[in-house]
Amino acid sequence: MDTATRRPLPATVEDAVALLEAGDYVADRSLATAVLLSLKLHRPLFLEGEAGVGKTEIAKVLAAALGRRLIRLQCYEGLDVSAAVYEWNYPRQMLEIRLAEATKASRETLETEIFSDRFLTRRPLLQALEPDPAGAPILLIDELDRADEPFEAFLLEVLADFQVTIPELGTIRAPEPPIVVITSNRTREIHDALKRRCFYYWVDYPKADRELAILKLKAPGASAQLAREVVAFVQKLRGMELYKLPGVAETIDWANALTAINKTVLDPATINDTLGALLKYQDDIGRVRGAESERLLAEVRADAAAAR
Repeated sequence: MDTATRRPLPATVEDAVALLEAGDYVADRSLATAVLLSLKLHRPLFLEGEAGVGKTEIAKVLAAALGRRLIRLQCYEGLDVSAAVYEWNYPRQMLEIRLAEATKASRETLETEIFSDRFLTRRPLLQALEPDPAGAPILLIDELDRADEPFEAFLLEVLADFQVTIPELGTIRAPEPPIVVITSNRTREIHDALKRRCFYYWVDYPKADRELAILKLKAPGASAQLAREVVAFVQKLRGMELYKLPGVAETIDWANALTAINKTVLDPATINDTLGALLKYQDDIGRVRGAESERLLAEVRADAAAAR
């Protein structure tokens, strides 16, 4: 695929909305605007919000809609350069050294050979700097808040110039900067220096109408009444003081679980039996199960009757 046949980037907010909708992502106008500005200004898109609200999905949708390769760097405590950028293939290098000793190759030739490109193992950040005829890849740096602060500082340097220096090979620079999406669940604060280099957007829990639209796309087997009741019930749960509020991902999981057991409406017994698809901590399940779930369901039904 040459440059002329690449899929075009969105030119307007409406184009960005349509791009996300083409990937079955229901976005409000403000999120579509953030995506558009990130693409137009060539700045990383920093998405922060609670787990399960659809941050990671945005990168996946962009990759699919634009026909770009998706490169994902999943962050975790202890993540370092060898796992994120590159490392040398030491077993192959040792084998090469033994073969060179057997053939009595010169030391200079050996050093040049074992630190050549064919012994280099590319990790996600280095892969994202490679040219691609389909266009610069989508680089997803997922859950940056899980990584240590020193790695965050290193990442700041990489994102500044989209280049990496490998002492044995020199500086490798991206001919075309990747489209970068960074996510954080805010388990810790990300340094302001990194946020300043990004277009920031807080991905909140969706309002009922948008969550219902999402459910129709992601859980198409759910009956219309079940979908409405599931969304209304989850919206009420988010008004409670729980250890972990359910995200959109949990709403979808719950609707699919209820559909799998042939439920078309909610009832107290079914809610109690399936709360594990919605809530992930026993203290939260214990608080909602029983009388509380009955009360919430009664409120859902009362609100629905009042709205008719």
